[in-house]
Amino acid sequence: MSSKELSVCSSTTNTTSLPELTLLADEASIGDVIQDVVRMGPHEEPLHVLDLDDVVRKHYGWCAQMPRVKPYYAVKCNDDPRILQTLMTLGTGFDCASKGEMERMLGYGVKPESIIFAQPAKSIPSLLYARSKQVSVMTFDGAVELEKIHQYYPEARLVLRMRHDSLKVRCSLGKKFGCDPIAEAPELLRYAATLRMNVIGISFHVGSDCDEHEVYYEAVKIAKGLFEYAKTIGYEFSLLDIGGGFPGDNDKPIDRYAQAVNVAIDQFFPAESDIRIIAEPGRYYVSSAVTLVSFVDSKRVMKEKQPDGTEKTRMYYYLNDGIFGTFYCTALEGQQVVPIVRSKLTKQYDTTLWGPTCHVVDKIAEARLPELDVGDSVVFENVGAYGMVLANQFNGFPLPKVRAYLREGTWRILQDLGMSSSKIMPITEFCKSDQRSTM
Repeated sequence: MSSKELSVCSSTTNTTSLPELTLLADEASIGDVIQDVVRMGPHEEPLHVLDLDDVVRKHYGWCAQMPRVKPYYAVKCNDDPRILQTLMTLGTGFDCASKGEMERMLGYGVKPESIIFAQPAKSIPSLLYARSKQVSVMTFDGAVELEKIHQYYPEARLVLRMRHDSLKVRCSLGKKFGCDPIAEAPELLRYAATLRMNVIGISFHVGSDCDEHEVYYEAVKIAKGLFEYAKTIGYEFSLLDIGGGFPGDNDKPIDRYAQAVNVAIDQFFPAESDIRIIAEPGRYYVSSAVTLVSFVDSKRVMKEKQPDGTEKTRMYYYLNDGIFGTFYCTALEGQQVVPIVRSKLTKQYDTTLWGPTCHVVDKIAEARLPELDVGDSVVFENVGAYGMVLANQFNGFPLPKVRAYLREGTWRILQDLGMSSSKIMPITEFCKSDQRSTM
């Protein structure tokens, strides 16, 4: 496979340089890359293969299917600088939940008005930092938070976060954030009015990795009711934030979610109402963009006694990545993973895949697989969401190494966008450094 390396540079001094990026010929596939990685293995470190073309496709897919909803990418989901740089060039906004995330995006040149401080429980230093940088749009869901913002950032533009949980989500965020839209929201809006705070809209988040598209329709409908109530106490809202929860795996399209959202906003917030609508997708943009290539470090052949007195063989494989690396969400949220192996053997065994650490909870998955040997590869797709940001170096094992790839045609498109766009200043350019092969 022919490839070319890129470095990313900028004409400004406040933009951080990005790690290596490899250009692929337009006819190459990310599958070709993964095959080469496997062929050149085993590698000591687990490898994340980042397909930036997938991120670009997701963006254009979002714009095509929900043209009225501007995406504000949730930085916490995957903060690889190449992903952030790509989305910045494409013109997305950014959902930041901490001072550190705001510092990072502002340092890249994102304008303050392209950031929503989507954290209903802000620290005072982060609030003061947001004020100093004029990041004015932020969420709240309680009286104490409202009082704190009134004291430290009285000119902030506030978005009231209401609670509306889906019953079919990987992680229910309403347990932690969001006020009851009936029992609490009207009272909070009245209190905000007495404090003369500038509340500009309503937000919600149905939960992470939602499997219930209808919930967006109901949430938008309830938000509309709060817009109407706000009018009665002197507010004229201008922003609706429909949050995240959109799936991002390669076998989970968002068509039905987009249809539910479009029907809802067209009915309750038609275009002529001049209401700005945003969302906070994270998983949608990056889940399918990353594939993990791991390798078998060690192996045990177990003989398990069966109730009838016979023995059954179970294979234990110890991989060079695990729960304290890419698969933290497997333990935290019960996320299922599907191992992909290549073997000429047809006989399959009950198999347990373990991570490399000494902790007994470091179990990745159980599956039926053909027999593997030390050094063989095990591949996992759809690991781009939260796989890296939650990883740590427990037991001293290295974090996965990320290798990013982009096709030449897409690079040219991004370069043109970067040079001509007026939405993002300053613009970071992709610059060729040499043409040596990396495979």
